[in-house]
Order: sequence, then structure tokens, then C-alpha cells
Amino acid sequence: MDPTRALLPPLSDGAVAGVVDFRGDPAPRASTGRWPAAMFVLVVEIAERFAYHGVSANLISYLTGPLAESTAAAAAAINAWSGVAMMLPLLVACVADAWLGRFRTIVLASILFVVSLGMLTMSSALPAFHSDGCSSFTALSLACSPSPVQVTIFYVSLYMVALAEAGHKPCVQAFGADQFDQHHPKESVSRSSFFNWWFLGMCSGTAATTMVSSYIQDNIGWGLGFGIPCLVMVFALAMFLFGTRRYRYYTSTQSRSSPFARLARVLVALIRGSKSSQCANTLAGEDAEFSAEVRGLLRLFPIWATCIIYAVISSQSPTFFTKQVATLDRRIGATFRVPPAALQSFICLTIITFVPVYDRLFVPAARGFTRLSAGITMLQRIGTGLVLALVAMVVAALVEAKRLGVAREAGLVDDPKAALPMSLWWMVPQYVLFGLSDVFSMIGLQEFFYDQVPDALRSLGLAFYLSIFGVGNIFSSVLISAIDGATKKRGASWFSNNLNRAHLDYFYWLLAGLCAVELVAFMVVSRVYVYKKRVAHHDHDDSGAVL
Repeated sequence: MDPTRALLPPLSDGAVAGVVDFRGDPAPRASTGRWPAAMFVLVVEIAERFAYHGVSANLISYLTGPLAESTAAAAAAINAWSGVAMMLPLLVACVADAWLGRFRTIVLASILFVVSLGMLTMSSALPAFHSDGCSSFTALSLACSPSPVQVTIFYVSLYMVALAEAGHKPCVQAFGADQFDQHHPKESVSRSSFFNWWFLGMCSGTAATTMVSSYIQDNIGWGLGFGIPCLVMVFALAMFLFGTRRYRYYTSTQSRSSPFARLARVLVALIRGSKSSQCANTLAGEDAEFSAEVRGLLRLFPIWATCIIYAVISSQSPTFFTKQVATLDRRIGATFRVPPAALQSFICLTIITFVPVYDRLFVPAARGFTRLSAGITMLQRIGTGLVLALVAMVVAALVEAKRLGVAREAGLVDDPKAALPMSLWWMVPQYVLFGLSDVFSMIGLQEFFYDQVPDALRSLGLAFYLSIFGVGNIFSSVLISAIDGATKKRGASWFSNNLNRAHLDYFYWLLAGLCAVELVAFMVVSRVYVYKKRVAHHDHDDSGAVL
């Protein structure tokens, strides 16, 4: 495909407008795109989620174990790393949309994934990187002290994973959605359904890795635990390339210039327009049209800003929740102990269970009342998820207060390594509520930021969505560090290494209060938001009201 092509040759019967195949010829509708092509991309996403969460899901245990970091420092480091991984897509999406294209960006990101995961495996497995020469292929590696070389290579490779993730995240999802023609009635409906099944597939990969990888990492060794995700990414790259002939590749027929060059010109004109009423006269014809899209893009920021606390709440499950589970009675049967990180799989299992219910039962039922093709509006869906996130934090705070009470009653406050006489099943309801919240808010945000941006900037739109979680994770990191420093001066930190003397319940109540304020703000801005109109066969109104 020649990315410099501005105009396509005359369309043959059955070709999709504005789309080419892998040779650069008009893409036939019958033999390209749709679910046969999208399934390749879904398989790649499942594998990529397995690889990424094979690193991130149990990272708190690695940092507080082999790398000997404090609980607060480890949680802040993980949140900061996650924040960078979700902010970088803004930059990578610009490069993908303007120059490389989504297909090439995905291939390069996959190669970087393999290299970085390989480095991560070496830093944790090879004796040369440990100060005492021990190997982390054995369970005894938890006693190994980290050397400066090991720590340096680990963090360099970890942030390389973040860069690879930045290339995958917005581009793979946008490329998958690109396989459906938004101007075709049946394919447009399939595209809306694609976001539901995409999230289900993503959570399938996450559930598998949190159960399998966390067990291997805790009981066999970290080298093997990080090595398996590396091999899975090799498989993901091979699968993606295997579908090359089936994909549809979008090319711009509007302008020979990059959409970002047009965006820059329009922004300059809009800034000048604040000082002059002649703004429209400064724009060329195509840029004047594009300026309307830019204004629509800027209208997304209130929605973006009112979902930040939701992202902060989401960042707690792989950090503090996992540390809490480690203090509980995790026995199943006589000998088996559930890995603490494995409970994160309940989030994914809830999503896997509820997405088909939402897609096949809830949407058709709601459609009968609202007459909307998607059942409810995207903003209504997001708002419902915010309510569920608030409930999840209230439950988390109550369960943590219960856990602290059990520690006091059992006389184990000063014995943090002892398992409390409290079952791990007490933690399950908050994970389930997190999963239900994600079915509404996270999938709704994905579709919203894909659908409401200019067509040429869809990777950027999904990068905007990811940046919510990037800023949320960074804010969580700053908040944890600030609270840790402030509470240490008055006694025990809220995030003490001895969780039996910590006060995570206070932190969860704080997040619940912030979420309540956020929900009110979201309801206000959603009432005044007007959806970007797409095509006539979409039967929805212009109101984004949640109520």
C-alpha cells in the first residue's frame, strides 16, 4: 500500500470507499474486512493482553519481593509506570495517523514488545544480573538481593514495555474497528458490537495471565513468569502478519497533507480568531471544514476531565488490593494457596460473563424503550459505570475495615506475615463491581473517543481515552506519595509495609468521596454535550444526557 496516494482509482462494484487492500488497490467488500479480518486483530489483542498483564498484574509482588521496595514506593512506581504507558499513546498515535500508519505501527510495537520482554526476562533470570549470583528461575530467588545492574536493566526494559504498549493500544483497536464500514448499515451495527467483543477478548487474555503467570511467578520463578509473555508476543506478531491479506487499510482522499498539519493550521487560526472576527477567512476551504472537527475534538475534554478519578480507582486493583489479599487465608484444599494477584481475574471473568448479557439481552431490551441502535447513549453507559465504581470503593473501604478488625481480634497486628483468619472471598465483591463498572464505563469510553473524533484522527481519539488512565495513574502515584509522607509524620503511614497497621480504608473512603464529586461533574457536562452526527441510519438523538 502506498501511503502517499491521495486519490483512489474508480471504485469497482462491491469496493469500500476510501479503503485499499494490502496491494493498494480498492478493497472488495466481500473478501476484506468485517469479522473475518477483525478476528485476527482480536486474537492479537488477547495475546498482547496476556503478555502485558503477565508483567503488570503481579508487579507489586516483584517490587516488594526481589527488588525489596516498600509498599508505598512500589505502588507509586507501578502507578507512574502505568501512567506513562497510557500517556505515550498520545505521541505514538500522532506518528501512526500522520506518517507510519496503524499497520506498520502495530508491527514495530510488537517487535519492541518482544525485545523488551526478553530483556525483562534476562534481568530477573540470569545469575549475572544478581549481586549474589542466584537465579530467579527458582522459587528461592525471592531471597536474592538485587544489584544496581539488575534494577537498572529491569526499569529500562519495563519502560520499553510501556513504549511498546503505547504503539499497540490505540492502533490495534482502531485498526480492528476500521475493518467495518461505518457507512454500511449492517457493518455499522457490527462495529458497535465489536467494541463489546473486543473488551471481552481483552479480558480473556488478562484473566488467563493473572491466573497462570501469577502462579508461576509466585511458585516457580520470575524468569519463567516473564519469559512466557515474551513467547506469547512472538505468537501475537505472527498472527497479526498472517491476516495481512484480509485487512482493509484506510487512506485519506481529502488532502495530500497530514491531518496533523491541518490540525496545526486550524489551531493557529482559531487562536488568532480569538483576537479577530476574520478567523474563517484565514482558513483554506478544507481547513475551514476541518476546524469544525477540531472544535468537536476540544469538546471532548470536559468528558475526559470528569473521568480521571475513575481511572485513579481502577489503578488500585493491581497494587493495594493484591497486597491485601496476601494477608488473608488463601487456602483451597489442603495444600493449594491462591496467588494474591489471581483475584484480579474476577474483574475479567465478570466482564467475560456480562458482556454477552449486555450485548445480546440488555441492548435489545433497552432499544425497545429508547429506539437507539446501541440501547443507551455512550454517555449514559459511561455514567452508569461511574456509579458502579463509586459503589466498589465503598465496599472496598468496608471490607478493609473488616480486615483490620480481624487482625486486632486475632492479635496479629504486629505479625504481618501471618495469614489472618479471614477468607480471601471477602475481597471478591469489590473485584466483581470493578468488572461491572468496566463493562459500562471503559467500553463506553472506548467507543465514545473512537466515534466522536475526526475520521482521520481515530488513533488519536483512542489515545485520548487511554490518557484518562495515564493521568489517573500518575495522579494516583502523586497522591500515594503525598499521603504517605504526610501520614508518616503523624505516626503510621496509611500505606505502612505492615498492612495491619496501615489505613487503606481511609484511602478508599477518600477515593469514594472524590468519585462522588466527579459523578456530579460528569452529569453536568454530559447534559450539554451534543454528539457528532455520523450517518442517517444511526437512530439516536443529539442529547448526551445521563438522566
